[in-house]
Amino acid sequence: MTIVVTGAASGIGAALCRRLDAIGVDRDDCDVTDPAAIERVVARHWPIDIWINNAGIAVGGAAEDISLADWQRVLAVNLAGVVHGVYAVYPRMVRRGSGQIVNIASVAGLAPYPLALPYTTTKHAVVGLSLALRAEAARHGVRVNVACPGAIATPIWERSEVRGPLAAGRARVAALPKLSADACAHAIVRGMVADRAVIPITAEAQIAWRLQRWAPRLTGWLARRLANYARAS
Repeated sequence: MTIVVTGAASGIGAALCRRLDAIGVDRDDCDVTDPAAIERVVARHWPIDIWINNAGIAVGGAAEDISLADWQRVLAVNLAGVVHGVYAVYPRMVRRGSGQIVNIASVAGLAPYPLALPYTTTKHAVVGLSLALRAEAARHGVRVNVACPGAIATPIWERSEVRGPLAAGRARVAALPKLSADACAHAIVRGMVADRAVIPITAEAQIAWRLQRWAPRLTGWLARRLANYARAS
């Protein structure tokens, strides 16, 4: 079985490679913002049984402090990167009549998470893309899943830029309890095997997913409280 994981240099991507004995590609091997680079990876390793779109970046800060360049960079990696991966592998899987695409989104794709608006926007888009593609793909024998981790011990937030006054709180965020990347990868694989449409990981993600579906006014209130707390801190 051939499995390819993007964004595999560290964190969840690296943990998935270890657990699945997968081929990992990172920015040195493949720029996910370049569809031609993705196509070269797919052509090199085809036939691919499972393709995991994991590459992602973030920029934190209040919306008024985030630049257009920040928006464009996050959209290019987190959303266009997923689109490029799907575009490269899905038609091939349809022609073959089998395959699985797993997109790594976030709890920020399940509920309104403030203070990282480009990241939240892209993760909501990835969840929507995944669920809609899953509906189309079923008749072709192709499975599509989206994983939505909560707080995971990965380098993404430590390495990400934070704009404006919120930058002072980076150390507090880094110190919060987090699930290990290996435990996250284990949960993702369980969800893949069970073919779950949405794979929420951590209690935070499971609660956010349920609240957003059943009590959206409450999630809106909680998001406002979170934003106000972060600004006050």
